[in-house]
Amino acid sequence: MNAFDRAADLIDLDPDIRKILTRPFNEIAVHFPVKMDDDRVEMYTGYRVQHNDVLGPFMGGLRFHPDVDIRSMQTLALKKALQCAFVNLPFGGSMGGVKLDPHTHTLTELEQITRRFVFSLGNNIGPEYDVIAPDVNTNAKIMAWILDTFISTVPPHERQRSIHVVTGKPVEAGGSEGRDKATGQGIVFLLERWARDRGFDLDGATYFIQGFGNVGSWVSRLLHKRGTRLLAVEEITGAIASPDGFDPEALAKHKRRHGYTIGYPDARRMDHDEFLRTKADIFIAASLENQITAETAPVLDVKLVVEGANGPTDDEGEAHLRSKDIDILPDILCNSGGAIVSYYEWLQNKRGESWDLEQVDSRLHKRLMDAYERMQEASERLQTDWRTAAHVLAITALERVYKERGIFP
Repeated sequence: MNAFDRAADLIDLDPDIRKILTRPFNEIAVHFPVKMDDDRVEMYTGYRVQHNDVLGPFMGGLRFHPDVDIRSMQTLALKKALQCAFVNLPFGGSMGGVKLDPHTHTLTELEQITRRFVFSLGNNIGPEYDVIAPDVNTNAKIMAWILDTFISTVPPHERQRSIHVVTGKPVEAGGSEGRDKATGQGIVFLLERWARDRGFDLDGATYFIQGFGNVGSWVSRLLHKRGTRLLAVEEITGAIASPDGFDPEALAKHKRRHGYTIGYPDARRMDHDEFLRTKADIFIAASLENQITAETAPVLDVKLVVEGANGPTDDEGEAHLRSKDIDILPDILCNSGGAIVSYYEWLQNKRGESWDLEQVDSRLHKRLMDAYERMQEASERLQTDWRTAAHVLAITALERVYKERGIFP
């Protein structure tokens, strides 16, 4: 049984509202041609699933990955809707993706694919309807292409009022200070709070991390300032270890130069099983879904699992972690920093404002601590785990709105 069902059963969710929340409002699939650098034409498939907008416009990421399909988009759109409800953002949830391996394309081809996908979506996205944010294998540059393509399709007098159709943009193109590090910064804020509550010292603590993209590299660089040592890193090309600890800034520079962490000087290669058996205080899962399972959870030797990705732990994996008294910072809270600062960027664009980094980080910290404390209180009151408690709060927020507004006949 997944976290949504456990939470819904625990609070005896109204069966009619449960029917609404378990199905997305809209599922959009587009197939579009793109001319490659060598003049070949290839066909691509992209999706946008819009789960629920009862709290506000849809909002969610866009990923480029070979495993993108309609089912994964449905799951992630629901997760985003629940996450926004939990951290009190005035957004519903959505998710989109294009099925491709971005590493096999040139920058020019990726730009063509991005622009054609946005054009194919047409008015299925919009600044007050469905707002796009970065996700796996997408970044600020790709968000800028989306913005430029979208505003080219609206009347000239509407263009400046439409720049909040996308968040995670470069600051020069209307983005927010702190958006690039927002998810990683949020994880560090929550780690600091967890450590304080547990009487645990992050200075001298050890961790290993799966995924060294935007989230993983920012978490590592921020934790390095706290004296926390990174022992091992795993990406799609393999895993590397450094018993003395990596310098995350140097590792990030190596990745920017070469595309991968593999090949970093003085690092030892290791296989996936050895990576998971790394003895450390903390494991940060910042890659893809379903990485911690019945097969992999038993080998983890840590005090805390941090879910920097969406859904990295399945039900059987979670049961194993709990049987070993390993704490879990659940994804619905732990990776919400990106969504929160996307909201701040959206708000700044709407108001014509520009906040400095201190304002953004301060507001992010306050909202995360509020969510953390509400999750703790609900967990104690309901005698349940943090993940289920957070889902109870999210579902309850959505249920209240439906009860007040009713259902249009």
